[in-house]
Amino acid sequence: MNDALRVALSDTGHTTESLAEKVGVDPKTVGRWLTEDRIPHPRHRLAAAEALHRDVSDIWPDTSRRRDPIWFRPWQEIEREAVSLRSYQSVVLPGLLQTEAYARAVLTGGGLFPRGDVERHLAARLARQGILRQDEPPQFTTVIDEAVLRRPVGGPATMREQLRALVAACAEPHVRVHVVPASVGAYAGLNGPFVIANSHDHRVAGYLDNQLQGQVVSDPADIAAMMAAWENVRGEALTHWQSVDFISEVAETWT
Repeated sequence: MNDALRVALSDTGHTTESLAEKVGVDPKTVGRWLTEDRIPHPRHRLAAAEALHRDVSDIWPDTSRRRDPIWFRPWQEIEREAVSLRSYQSVVLPGLLQTEAYARAVLTGGGLFPRGDVERHLAARLARQGILRQDEPPQFTTVIDEAVLRRPVGGPATMREQLRALVAACAEPHVRVHVVPASVGAYAGLNGPFVIANSHDHRVAGYLDNQLQGQVVSDPADIAAMMAAWENVRGEALTHWQSVDFISEVAETWT
């Protein structure tokens, strides 16, 4: 239950039906915001907050923004507003699809964060996943190397749970996963992971990660290079449903 939304409705005399009319959504959608604590699309959050005479942050506090490092915030804004996200990962699964156990293992595996920082980063990562559960989620397509499925992050039980969760996520119409088999030789993915985001107004931005921090890319030449790399990794990968079957098979090997 979103208690802040419930209180705002009560204070203003709005019902789920009247708020839905103001925002331009179905009343059932507002009901999900209220009872399931679903996160509305940014423009719906703004319209609802205006109708309820509240700040957006009063009803949907952006906890992940406060927890994430400052350098990550520009990309977080881009990611939240994107209509499509294309991600390539060669080492670990994308953060948006990680289970809690898998994400914790990734964050603790290198021994780089104190325990308190691990929990803070973990909470931020899990909060970010809300963009795939919002009313109008972005089309999320990811290509991953087969090595990601074989690396024992967190141990067999964690990997089995993670890969089964990945298969379940693939049932969503806005999630597509493609696996590059180990039989593929040299390809563009060997140069490192990246993400490409497209916005409502057709702007394109990229994101590159490294050991210290991430880098947001917007230069047209850099974007063109990332798009070429995407076409290469996507071309080497299995189809979505071939990948789902493959992930399911690998999941059962983690015993």
